Amino acid sequence: MTMYELPKFNPPKFFQKKLRRVKLSKTFLFIILIILTSSFFGFLAGAISGSFFFSEVKDYLAKINIEIPEPQIIEKVIEKQTIKEYQPQTTQEEKIIQVVKNVSPSVVSIIVTKDVPIIEQYYFNPFEGFDFQIQEYREKGTEKKNIGGGTGFIVSEHGMVLTNKHVVSNEDADYTVLTNDGNKYPAKVLAVDPFRDLAIIKIEAEKKIDEQGELDVELFPLVKFGDSDKLQIGQTVITIGNALGEFRNTVSVGVISGLGRTVTASGPGIVETVEDVIQTDAAINIGNSGGPLLNLKGEVIGVNFAMAQLAENIGFAIPVNKAKKDIEQVKTLGRIVYPFLGVRYVLINEQIKKENNLSVDYGALIISGDVGESAIFPDSPAEKAGLEQGDIILEFDKEKITTENSLAKIIQKYDPGDRIVLKILKAHKEQLIPIILDEWKE
Repeated sequence: MTMYELPKFNPPKFFQKKLRRVKLSKTFLFIILIILTSSFFGFLAGAISGSFFFSEVKDYLAKINIEIPEPQIIEKVIEKQTIKEYQPQTTQEEKIIQVVKNVSPSVVSIIVTKDVPIIEQYYFNPFEGFDFQIQEYREKGTEKKNIGGGTGFIVSEHGMVLTNKHVVSNEDADYTVLTNDGNKYPAKVLAVDPFRDLAIIKIEAEKKIDEQGELDVELFPLVKFGDSDKLQIGQTVITIGNALGEFRNTVSVGVISGLGRTVTASGPGIVETVEDVIQTDAAINIGNSGGPLLNLKGEVIGVNFAMAQLAENIGFAIPVNKAKKDIEQVKTLGRIVYPFLGVRYVLINEQIKKENNLSVDYGALIISGDVGESAIFPDSPAEKAGLEQGDIILEFDKEKITTENSLAKIIQKYDPGDRIVLKILKAHKEQLIPIILDEWKE
């Protein structure tokens, strides 16, 4: 025989006897065949074609009424058995992966662009006859450049996006929203929150005419909200954002490190003190501003807005319950409104009590401003109710005012036009004073 010929396949006598005595299942024989075929293919690789051996085996098994598939089918079966999708190792890992898959389509990158002057360098010689040149610069038109970026997330099917106020604070800039699927939309600023670092912008979906001649408007995927009043320290959280304004939908994981924090955040031309915020060790980088802080159910529980400098993994997020009110106001009123009482004050603690010889160690002491501003705003609800400098507001609608539960924090729960009752201490006597809150105007 030649080097390419194989002897006729004859199974060992022992195997023949077993085939006569035992009815082996086709599945079992098929598994054996896969093992034998794959092993034999490997052994003869580069020397002969495995099809010779396979055809002999196939003919022999056909005599005992066993049909087997072609080699390419067997190869696919083997491949299917060896290539598997990654399986999460823990329940928590599985939840994180699922949250990222579900929420990422609703997280957007915000690109900030602006027309900036083109500066041209040139030289001129002011002295004729001398080899002397002076370097000068001049403006030669403008060009649009990226000057910043941030993150946001879609809060309505019709394109409302929640982000930070400092992300969209440049009135002369243009804003573009880039969705996770790569689509770009021009955005306009609908409203900014005067006291919290929140803003709402709007993108418009492409409008098409369907086959029936009806207007078809694309609906955006929106996030689900959780309840930020029920958070626990140590709870696992996830952030998604446009890290460094370059790496879209970057994911980080951590825990809630603290609740009820008060921080003073600063940026270009902005210094703002924000009360009652969430602290987390999940990485919040430059560009993550405005992105969602999520729980393991995939619900937004906070809006990322700041990170601590000179520290590792200390970031802050505004509780989402505070943002819910802004969203509803924009939907119903077209703007964000705040109630207004009209007093300047300092929260009383042991030191303030001692310095001012007060009889109480809590409440809001009405005082004038640092540069002589009046303690009571003219024509305000406080002035109409007869409040004066030196009065102490002890309770706001039966809620005690303390350094942990400030007057600013309490009043944000109300709306302009709400009727409330103040308990005040005037001339060492407690009084109850009804007041109707006005709307704050900048």
